Amino acid sequence: MTVEYDLIVIGGSTAGIYAAVAATKLKARVALIENERVQTNWLGHGAIYAQALNQVGRVQEQVREATQFGVHFPIADSIEQLQLPSVQLDEAMQWAQTVVYTCSEQSSPAILASLGVDVITGAGEFCRQPHLGFVVNDRRMRSRAYLIATGSRPVIPDIAGLQTIGYLTPADIWQPSFAQRLQGSWVVIGDGSIGTELAQTLARLNCEVTLVVSASHILPDEDPEASRLVQAQLEAEGIRVLTESPVAHVRQIEDKKWVQAGNRAIEADEILLATDHQLNVEAFNLEGVGVKFTPQGLELNEKLQTTNSRIYACGNVAGGQPFAHIAQYEASIALKNALFAPVFKVDYRGIPWAVFSNPQLARVGLTEAQARQRYGKDVFVARQYFKTLDKAQILGNATGFCKIVGRENGEILGASIVGADASELIGAIAFAIRQKLKVNAIANLPQITPTLSEIIHKTAIEWQQQRRSRNKSLHNFLESFFNLRRNWSS
Repeated sequence: MTVEYDLIVIGGSTAGIYAAVAATKLKARVALIENERVQTNWLGHGAIYAQALNQVGRVQEQVREATQFGVHFPIADSIEQLQLPSVQLDEAMQWAQTVVYTCSEQSSPAILASLGVDVITGAGEFCRQPHLGFVVNDRRMRSRAYLIATGSRPVIPDIAGLQTIGYLTPADIWQPSFAQRLQGSWVVIGDGSIGTELAQTLARLNCEVTLVVSASHILPDEDPEASRLVQAQLEAEGIRVLTESPVAHVRQIEDKKWVQAGNRAIEADEILLATDHQLNVEAFNLEGVGVKFTPQGLELNEKLQTTNSRIYACGNVAGGQPFAHIAQYEASIALKNALFAPVFKVDYRGIPWAVFSNPQLARVGLTEAQARQRYGKDVFVARQYFKTLDKAQILGNATGFCKIVGRENGEILGASIVGADASELIGAIAFAIRQKLKVNAIANLPQITPTLSEIIHKTAIEWQQQRRSRNKSLHNFLESFFNLRRNWSS
């Protein structure tokens, strides 16, 4: 039987669509199989929609803070009125949906078909006999290689009463009925980036929010100094953050939901689960074609091959960080291996990510704790604060810092930035790590002033100054040198 395709991509996630289009540009014949429910994938359109709603909340916050710049609204009779700007939720959500439509239009079936991708909608599964293939809509398709890029779905924690009382997940926020629920009190369960972002967005849309986390602070995978600053901002905005408070059970009392978190009972109109994600591949008959997996992800090698060497995977199913740009990077590696020869390996060193809270938190590489655990005393840390930047003062947004973690020889191990536009700034440090540049390379590159990018340059300069201050031999030499030169000049 003839092989129809060079690559079959299973899953219409952002990474799956990227891989399919990239393969056609290499003149490969490609099929993209997507389930009709692909839009529930949080790394795709759901994340864009959440970011759009986040922008609505951010604009509202800017209106509230307008008076500090001397900007007043003539129609207001008092400053108090300015503190409560009105958000028309239906209009805001319609705008957010327009943004999602515009962003996703380029990946519509019609556009993909015009690029040469065979788009097939429907559920399917792998088959082994007589040859490896994928069956969808009663059609058996064969390819030289396959790429699983289905994304994932939320894990529903085993909490007593949860299934009975009802809940929402991030995938629900862009449903048409969501606007009617954006009111009253909310309990957000989850200590990761999604829970943090959505808790702040809901609060800025005038909901009363309690964020419940099991760890000692939110964003436990990030640098504690950075994550605690984000948490402090959430609390300053009126969000109640309950740490070390695992949820035991939920129940309905009259028309209210009650959440038992730690030793506290919290009243809520809505419960939003922003917990971990799990695989979305159970129906694919992976066992039948020799693909091993666990609840955490598929078993992959460095070339992103599964235990069936002709089947590759990327994104959430790979069990890594749940970020679309990392999934796309994995797709680029898997694509080259699948179409040509399996010789390319993933290298996550120097790939940054961000939490789109306000202030934003962005990181690349190791945290300070991770670096000290790996390198012991051979770790050097420098930080600089946004309040030292002219641009931050002009913007009225001086909260935050940049922290570079490295070794004594100047090798950069990681960095965390928390502050305005941190997601835009972290790329410079990520590039330095990727290209194996040292801190001095950043320090020797002046930045435009006044800009927020000066924070990176200033942190690198701080690194140099701290290292110099610790070098007693250099101190003695410089002191002797200048003493000698002054005496000689006289």
